[in-house]
Amino acid sequence: MNWTQLTQEAQLQEIVQISHLQPVVLFKHSTRCSISGTALNRLERHWKDSEMADVKPYHLDLIAHRPISNRIAQVFGVEHQSPQLLLIREGECVFNASHLDISYSDLKQRLAEVSK
Repeated sequence: MNWTQLTQEAQLQEIVQISHLQPVVLFKHSTRCSISGTALNRLERHWKDSEMADVKPYHLDLIAHRPISNRIAQVFGVEHQSPQLLLIREGECVFNASHLDISYSDLKQRLAEVSK
């Protein structure tokens, strides 16, 4: 899995643009939270590049970049959670999960549904 680090608010416009060409996954990670670490580890362990070749994954360190997380909530209309996984398609959040509800299989299923 090859994360693109989300470190600047301007990248959100880039994410919206990319999402019109390919699905984008955002993972909002708190480096101080063991649940966040567990959710990230589970996602990375199950991630299959062959199944997600068309998906652009972004990783946000919430501790270092909390204002970006707040802006994500505004731009995509999704209440802030930590950890949180968002699937962005056509400029909109079409799926989100938080805490231990973050699941590769759920992401994969939702991705298949929105890609039809």
